[in-house]
Amino acid sequence: MDVERVDFLIVGGGMAGASAAYELAAHGSVAVLERESQPGYHSTGRSAALYTQTYGHPVVRALTVASWDFYTNPPDGFSEHPLLTPRGVLLIGRADQTAALDRDFAEGRRLTPTVERLDRAETLARAPFLNPDYVDGAVWEPEAMDMDVHAIHSGYLRGLKARGGRLVTDAGVTALERRDGLWIASTPAGDFAAPVLVNAAGAWADVLAGMAGARAVGLVPKRRTAITFDPVFADPADGAGLAGWPMTIDVDERFYMKPESGRLLLSPADETPVEPCDVQPEELDIAVAIDRMEQAVRFSVRRITHKWAGLRSFVADKVMVAGYDESVDGFFWLAGQGGYGIQTAPAMGRTAAALATGRGLPPEVAALGVRAEDLAPARLRRP
Repeated sequence: MDVERVDFLIVGGGMAGASAAYELAAHGSVAVLERESQPGYHSTGRSAALYTQTYGHPVVRALTVASWDFYTNPPDGFSEHPLLTPRGVLLIGRADQTAALDRDFAEGRRLTPTVERLDRAETLARAPFLNPDYVDGAVWEPEAMDMDVHAIHSGYLRGLKARGGRLVTDAGVTALERRDGLWIASTPAGDFAAPVLVNAAGAWADVLAGMAGARAVGLVPKRRTAITFDPVFADPADGAGLAGWPMTIDVDERFYMKPESGRLLLSPADETPVEPCDVQPEELDIAVAIDRMEQAVRFSVRRITHKWAGLRSFVADKVMVAGYDESVDGFFWLAGQGGYGIQTAPAMGRTAAALATGRGLPPEVAALGVRAEDLAPARLRRP
């Protein structure tokens, strides 16, 4: 059978694989192997789609900040529509969560000086839909944005094609072999070879590593549940301006909600470990989300219009993994994006391409304090 030879072979066509492929295509030939009939099915297409610079580990926050310029000024032809639109985020807390609000305010201000600490009156003025007997204050991030995930993902794949790369769907890897300095990947769509194999397989990244003879990094796929619903108000006037409401998140991440196409999206922010699969929502998680939210707001759920679940895969420190395996030649990890893969995609795509081609971290990423060892798979294997 003929083998298609490229410089970089990427397994996984979600946001991580697509952004890295786009950047690597400027340095050599690229093929992306996607096991599903459409890319981004398991995680990318099931995201809450929020760009926030105050969410996650300090390394994650730095990569998010480093993605701002790309998202606000993308390359010509990348998208016909803005990639980000204003939303704003309120981290809300009860009186017993004051310490958590103060902590998140201090952390957020390190890289995002526009973050504000609000008292109860200021919080209710910005979000009158909240229950005044529940909320005691908030942290306000005015520059948080909705992301057009479809436009971003499509832009990367379109840009990959324009640079001579290609996406191969229905191409799940069935076997891997390292021979004569090349990785040979067998798939239902044919065989492919490259000196560098990029493992962007999402929840299946440790599985793919096992096929390559690499040690696992301890990736844990976790279920995240979401619904959309029609809210019902005691006074219909209270629902005015729903489309402009900020995303509202409990400071301890017990739930979050945001406007979504004229309705509200709600999640219990669950992180239930599961095996890699086409994950589905659990009714208990939906009930928990509704109960938590209804304690904090002045409306209730009238009817659920849609429900789903997605996979968010984490390693132990909840920082992405990007770098060559220290024991397996030509095997490059790009995994563990968790809930941060889309908001960090531009910076992570550039970082992965730079590390895979031996150029070190991009200067704008290094300037924010990120080091290559912060992302390297070797960090997860030290005692």
